[in-house]
Amino acid sequence: MDCLFCKIIAGEIPSAKVYEDEFVYAFKDIQPIAPVHYLFVPKEHICCAKKITAENSGSVAKIFESIAKVAADENIESYRVINNCGEDAGQSVMHLHFHLLAGKKMGWGEQSLG
Repeated sequence: MDCLFCKIIAGEIPSAKVYEDEFVYAFKDIQPIAPVHYLFVPKEHICCAKKITAENSGSVAKIFESIAKVAADENIESYRVINNCGEDAGQSVMHLHFHLLAGKKMGWGEQSLG
């Protein structure tokens, strides 16, 4: 499979890991839009949110458990979690992932995070 995130998970491409367990890998985004910008990805390849099923939804639950753990461990009290599904929504890597953003006051809208 020629998936960037699968290669990162496999250690073929270096990343700044912030969390890893049996189901989830999390690392710092290389183009952060907030002081804290981590990506949480399931180790199981799921292309996007529209491909979440009863059979693989446990991976998504594990991601949210991991987000809560990392936020607690790093004393992050307030944060945003974003998922983009499809190219028009801004998904650039077709492997399900969630952005954890924190460290600044965020508004709402396209320009509020940049």
